[in-house]
Amino acid sequence: MLPTLGTVLALPVLAAGKPNVVAGAEHLDHQVRWAHVAEVADIGDLLRGDELILTTGVALPRTDDGIVAFVQGLAALPVAGLVVELGRAYAGRLPTAMVRAAAKFGLPLVELTRPVAFIEVTEAVHSLVIDEQISSLRQAQALHETFTELAVEGADTAEVVRQAARMAGAPVVLETPGHLVVEHDAAGADEAALLARWQQRSRAVRVPGRAGVDPASGWVVATVGARGEDWGRLVLVRDADDPRPHDLMLVERTATTLALQRLITRDREGLERQTHRTLLTALMEHQHPDAEIGLRARALGVTLDGRRLLGAVVRWREGRSATTLATQARLRDLADAVAQAARDASAAALVGAIDDRSVGLLVALDRRDDDATVLDSLGRAIERVVRYRIPAAGAEQLLLAAGTVVAGLRDARRSVVEAQQVADAAAHLPRVSGFLRLHDVGVRGLLSLLRDDPRIETFTERELGPLLDRDDDLLSVLRTYLANGRNKSAAAAAMHLSRPAYYDRLTRLASVLDADLDDVETCLALHVALLARDTR
Repeated sequence: MLPTLGTVLALPVLAAGKPNVVAGAEHLDHQVRWAHVAEVADIGDLLRGDELILTTGVALPRTDDGIVAFVQGLAALPVAGLVVELGRAYAGRLPTAMVRAAAKFGLPLVELTRPVAFIEVTEAVHSLVIDEQISSLRQAQALHETFTELAVEGADTAEVVRQAARMAGAPVVLETPGHLVVEHDAAGADEAALLARWQQRSRAVRVPGRAGVDPASGWVVATVGARGEDWGRLVLVRDADDPRPHDLMLVERTATTLALQRLITRDREGLERQTHRTLLTALMEHQHPDAEIGLRARALGVTLDGRRLLGAVVRWREGRSATTLATQARLRDLADAVAQAARDASAAALVGAIDDRSVGLLVALDRRDDDATVLDSLGRAIERVVRYRIPAAGAEQLLLAAGTVVAGLRDARRSVVEAQQVADAAAHLPRVSGFLRLHDVGVRGLLSLLRDDPRIETFTERELGPLLDRDDDLLSVLRTYLANGRNKSAAAAAMHLSRPAYYDRLTRLASVLDADLDDVETCLALHVALLARDTR
């Protein structure tokens, strides 16, 4: 944003003086804020720092101590450098005391071996400074206008990152707090090399505060988030020896645009999700005629009329209710994520919360759509979007369930209810990726469908009643025995009991139930009763 001393020394007006850097050559990257002509030693009160001091030395101290004090005072400000013209006060070379003091205090010291007009030097330096500042303002204005336009037009994440990479001329990566790459633009570089070992490389880059430059790698980093919620990190991949003056401004402005985009999207989707939820609720509770629901859905861009429909639910595995504001917020975030995933998978669907723990979907299928293929694509998209947008919750905690494809709106409720029942039954099963359907949960699914049937409750009470009010471990003994295929040795090991002790419990269990535990049909009935009890 300001010219460096090296740039200033290369100006034709100074180059004509044959400048020779006699000390502090390693500090030619000092920025020059102004040029000041000084022919007296006591000039400290006239300076503010970063000035280039021009002098012939005619009024400078003549003693070594005086010269050292003069140089030390300039270095303490600090000034950008000291340029001394030879010929008037110093013939041939600068005083040794001045050179040594400049080297000691890190002050760039330059001697001009030919005379120059200082007024021309100051004019040239000031013009360069002003030009640099104007250029900086123009670049800042261009950044502001570009990203304001992106925000106003509702550009997606990929477009914002792409624009940042184009303006930087270097790769830009948007990652999650866990350093997973969400979006990137290699700016013409090798994408494989950019993303190779990304998590390991990114974890090593840390900057103080919310934005900064890592001096070791040269990467420019900004935290992305708003309203106290940080959900990402934006990285401009720059080499350590190739810093650019506007990199930090660019990354901060990009991060702000991404945060604003997410807030706008969340507000917009909040209203959209409310409308979807209203339609799904009306469908589930038969509040409106099918034709009206179809008409309102079509106005939302989801055509349900004349389509095959598929109900599905998505929920978190843990927890049974959403009684707290935090849990309600998580359900809202999940609904937004599922809606985004449906768009990513090109699935036309109504998406919204259908109870206090589930997000419901009603997916419209074309004649050519294979429901298993659509669910597979949708399931992968949901897990990917949740992993990005709700990283703290963990996509591995998702439970996805789907019902049977139905011919139209008349039977749509049945498909969604079936999906809910599959989800209820699957809550006790090991976690698998993708959507579960009725055939995936077997007997549990059947019992879930029949769980409100009083005959199931009567059957469960008849088979297990003698055990339900006991405070011993006989119910666990039965469960372990059946889970291990009636293998008594394996069941004893599973309960960490000796075989004689476990056999004794089995004997008591058979007595309490008045049942033959070696009979296959008896054990089948007991197993079904246990599963029915688990699904209640």
